[in-house]
Amino acid sequence: MNLKHEILLIEDEKNICNFIATTLRTQDYKVSFAGNAAGGLSLAASACPDLVLLDLGLPDMDGIDVIRNIRTWSNIPIIVISARTQEKEKVEALDAGADDYITKPFGTSELMARIRTALRRATLSGNASAPAENRYAARDLVIDYEKHIVTVNGSIIHFTQIEYKILTFLARNAGKVITYDTLITHVWGPYADSNNRILRVNMANIRRKLEQNPADPQYIFTEIGIGYRMIDNENL
Repeated sequence: MNLKHEILLIEDEKNICNFIATTLRTQDYKVSFAGNAAGGLSLAASACPDLVLLDLGLPDMDGIDVIRNIRTWSNIPIIVISARTQEKEKVEALDAGADDYITKPFGTSELMARIRTALRRATLSGNASAPAENRYAARDLVIDYEKHIVTVNGSIIHFTQIEYKILTFLARNAGKVITYDTLITHVWGPYADSNNRILRVNMANIRRKLEQNPADPQYIFTEIGIGYRMIDNENL
């Protein structure tokens, strides 16, 4: 990297902290770290990192509250790294404003891939002149937002208005887990029934049209009990 990205690691377990910091530095990232929420919030404000890796089980404040605090003043990417495996806790973190959630233990390759995805997405959203802003492309799928045209292998795929709204919302947040509630609120409004049956029906229709084998999706992946993640935009 010519310009080193700075990553803030908020983690109270020293062994994990040292391991992650060493891994990041070997990949040419700058690393700052804090062992508690107070120190992490202070560094988040003063050091202006490019991304935050956050453990939820901090000694002085729950990580969910750290996310909510940061989201009152910053859109910096936040990736949760936590031993909490309950779906409701993952959903709560994502709904609070986290961009991604990785459960401990995790592989370094997965961690680095999630970091690259979050940084690419942040760069794109902050660059109004980025050529891919009006276009999503991954593998054989292309979405032209201006023309409202979706193609796979060059063939136009027709979607209903609701299906297209779901698809483009996921595409504009490619690489990020979007919870069921977030998607329902975006498509049907804040007073929509939280029952996700209608969402699942629409998603099944989208996959039948989009995927060569809907049972083995290549574009939209299900995070069981949480929501959906669309393959990262490769046209960046």
